Amino acid sequence: MASVHFGQHAPAARVLLHLSDTHLLGGDRLLGERYDTARHLRRTLEAAEATGVRPDAVVFTGDLTDLGEPEAYRALRAEVEPWAARLGAPVVWVAGNHDERPALRAELLDAEASDEPVTGVWDLGGLRLIALDSTVPGWHHGDLDAAQLDWLRGELAEPAPLGTILALHHPPLPTHIPFFDILELRDQSGLAEVVRGSDVRAILAGHLHYSTSGTFAGVPVNVAAASCYTMDLARPADEVNGMDAGRSFHLVHVWDDTVTHAVVPVVDAEAAGFFTPEWTARMASLTAEERLEAFSRKR
Repeated sequence: MASVHFGQHAPAARVLLHLSDTHLLGGDRLLGERYDTARHLRRTLEAAEATGVRPDAVVFTGDLTDLGEPEAYRALRAEVEPWAARLGAPVVWVAGNHDERPALRAELLDAEASDEPVTGVWDLGGLRLIALDSTVPGWHHGDLDAAQLDWLRGELAEPAPLGTILALHHPPLPTHIPFFDILELRDQSGLAEVVRGSDVRAILAGHLHYSTSGTFAGVPVNVAAASCYTMDLARPADEVNGMDAGRSFHLVHVWDDTVTHAVVPVVDAEAAGFFTPEWTARMASLTAEERLEAFSRKR
């Protein structure tokens, strides 16, 4: 991983990997008799590791399994935990509408199998990461009840040194896809009251199976596409359906004054070989003026 920086910004203070919607099934069954979610997860993890990034945390924003099967959670854990250990990063599991809280808590968190919301707070060297549970047991739409909002308000009462990032499954954003409107996060105004004016710098979400971004209560929201399948948006909105392509994950870089979210496609395509570690080392051996002459000036 390149450690040389040629621009005006110092290296990012923290880096996160943001993945979403793995939708695993027990016994490695195909999702909808079509999508090999286990194979796609493995390929996504390989792609993330190949970036060379050693993140401060890995965040999975929900729909970890498709039916909430204990066997599927065990398979997910067996695949992800050794991978995350190689990266030296903690894993943050966020509940999605396809998950079941009791099985998730028991199989991934070694906690009591209960219907209590799956929430948590991580201190990543001064960057606070808070996982919310926007699931509604027995339903696919999202919501945050008064108790969880009160809990969040209490956590945010004291600012963190590097600010806070929230992670939840249902994004507090509009969508142009009609069926997602039915399954949106309800009471967004209640969440906005808690977030507005706090130290929250970014919100991570999933659910939509396509990458998108917006703002909510003045805070940037970024949605990661699914690792299992994505939505074919190259159609009229009322004809959008899933496709076995377009998978990606996000690299989240946190600087003192901004947060960036890079969409990384998971593809098997040959890349050009112009930029190499040797090229970077050669640029590093030059002065700033020489680098501009060598690379910026039009020939």
